[in-house]
Amino acid sequence: MKTLELRFSNEDERVVTLSIDNPNEPIDPDAVRQVMEEIIETNAVFSTGGDLASIHSARIVERLVEDIVW
Repeated sequence: MKTLELRFSNEDERVVTLSIDNPNEPIDPDAVRQVMEEIIETNAVFSTGGDLASIHSARIVERLVEDIVW
């Protein structure tokens, strides 16, 4: 399963991560940046360390899970 992680720095300079499962591909980096800027501008996300202050990074994480059969 793939996850798009949007990572922000908050006012306490801690990283806050928003995860989106199964993002549409291919990922458009410009669209991701625009959405992240809008999230910051509209103060759409609550963080215990204060408001989101800046974009930290964005990344795709892929996880492979294999069940063990008994």
